[in-house]
Amino acid sequence: MNIQNSTGPMNPKYNPVNNSPVNPEEEKKKFEKTKKEIEKIKDFAIKKFKYILSLGILPPQSIPKWIEEEEAPEESKDSVHLAIIIPDEKIKETGKIKEELIKEIQKSNEKVWLHIMTPAEIWEIAMDQKFDLSSAIAMSYPLHDTGILGALRVAEIHKSLVIQKFEKYVVSYVVGGSLVRGDAIKTSDVDVFIIINDTDVKRMPRRELLERLRGIIYQYIAEASQIAGVENKLEPQIYLLTDFWDSVKDANPVIFTFIRDGVPLYDRGTFMPWKALLRMGKLKPSPEAIDMFMSMGDGVIPRSKRTLLTEIFTNIFWGVTTPAQAILMLNGCPPPTSKELVNDFKKEFYATKMIEKKYVDFLEKVVKTWKDYEHEKIKEISGTEIDKLLKGTEEYLKRLKELRIEIEKKYQEKTIEQIYKDVMDLMKIIIGKKSQEQLVLSFEKDYIKTGKFSKQHSRILNDLISARQEFKKGKSDSHKIDRARRDAEILMRDLNEFVQKKDMVSINKGKMAIKFKDKVVELLNAGEKTFLFEAGKVKKITNKIEDSTLEELETAVQEQHDKETVEIKSKIFEILKKEYGDFEIIL
Repeated sequence: MNIQNSTGPMNPKYNPVNNSPVNPEEEKKKFEKTKKEIEKIKDFAIKKFKYILSLGILPPQSIPKWIEEEEAPEESKDSVHLAIIIPDEKIKETGKIKEELIKEIQKSNEKVWLHIMTPAEIWEIAMDQKFDLSSAIAMSYPLHDTGILGALRVAEIHKSLVIQKFEKYVVSYVVGGSLVRGDAIKTSDVDVFIIINDTDVKRMPRRELLERLRGIIYQYIAEASQIAGVENKLEPQIYLLTDFWDSVKDANPVIFTFIRDGVPLYDRGTFMPWKALLRMGKLKPSPEAIDMFMSMGDGVIPRSKRTLLTEIFTNIFWGVTTPAQAILMLNGCPPPTSKELVNDFKKEFYATKMIEKKYVDFLEKVVKTWKDYEHEKIKEISGTEIDKLLKGTEEYLKRLKELRIEIEKKYQEKTIEQIYKDVMDLMKIIIGKKSQEQLVLSFEKDYIKTGKFSKQHSRILNDLISARQEFKKGKSDSHKIDRARRDAEILMRDLNEFVQKKDMVSINKGKMAIKFKDKVVELLNAGEKTFLFEAGKVKKITNKIEDSTLEELETAVQEQHDKETVEIKSKIFEILKKEYGDFEIIL
């Protein structure tokens, strides 16, 4: 605990209670002992009386003022003064709290004086304009605080900065809101009202003055919060005295509430008289003000109808059309504009018998109603019509959720079937055309156990088959399908690589080069056919040399997959010799 007073850390050369000169070493030991004992008293107090709002040490320099105001006796001048704030409704507990705490204080042999008060009593001190005392409470060092002490402290520091800057121009600095109501917590905003005297301002327009004042006063907010060390955010409202007086004369309800509930932390004889006059019923609105405030109710019905219309149509329109766009995109359509929406929705779902006509009609009705509202063809709406729209929206959205499930199921079926087909096609290229069961057995025996593929590949294959079977039985879900898809991509990648390697082996078995006098051509024997590559063209040799295609070549390579040897007919060489002359084979 680092006990501080309102001006900063205590000077170790002075007594922390009365600031009298002392021996530094002796004072240090005494201070540590006092600190330890005060902590014990604090712990006892908040454990025994859990409702205590705040507990703090009053600044030593404020003690003479407490004695002067007869809030403490003369003999307490050398004591540590503890301020304990309790809820207003616990005021009858004051005697009991004091009795219990005095017993605890006596155990410590420390000189401690107690000030037990409620928030209402603090506000009474301020309204009696005993600002030195209210300032001392605000600047007491917090040992325990649920919010009121921190809020008071940040307001007090901000007030001091404002007064220091503007000196005599500050008329009143008043707190209000949750702090005065008694429900402030450590993060509550602190509402303050600052009234500045502008009656002798001649060098600048009052509006410009107000903006400058706001800029400077707002700058002090962060500084005050940092010095106070609290989370509470100050929310200052700044008024020029002339404007404030006009609002009082006009009986502005906001200003009247501020005067009625506010508590001054500083006042130069202006705020408290207004407060007294209000209590006496002397502040009354003028006939013009009454007319103005009464006239505010004249337009409430048309305004409310317009607001209701805007809120309902905006919410229903976007709440109905946005899911419709989403469901179309889910079905593979590009997002339509509002003009295209109904037609696209009808074509995709009603024409394919995926949704009933009444839901298409409802969507069309909502879009038409929105257009009529935009073009001001609809100026008000009955409660019965609102109920119909809301009920229709509820049924429509429920049906769209069901439609989403149907679309996702269809997509999942397409996905799982496509993945299954792609994997099985690759398996057949490698193993041969067999049934699913035979493919799985051969893959396990000839490729997993021989190390050509890993156990992970076997697991992925079995998981894919299992996911497909479960989906057909209605037991699978989108997460399992997606997992099967991701894993199948690994299997298909490795199966493809295997096929490509096998193709290369098959190609290389029957590949040779033939050198003639002036050129070299390549031959490829595959699937009982011989192909010739010359000048970027694919040709084949049958009884003669003729043009061929890449598709025919690929088919022949596929047929060669499972053959261990390549047979080349002797007549191939005869045809080549006849076409090109003598040649030499280059392997």
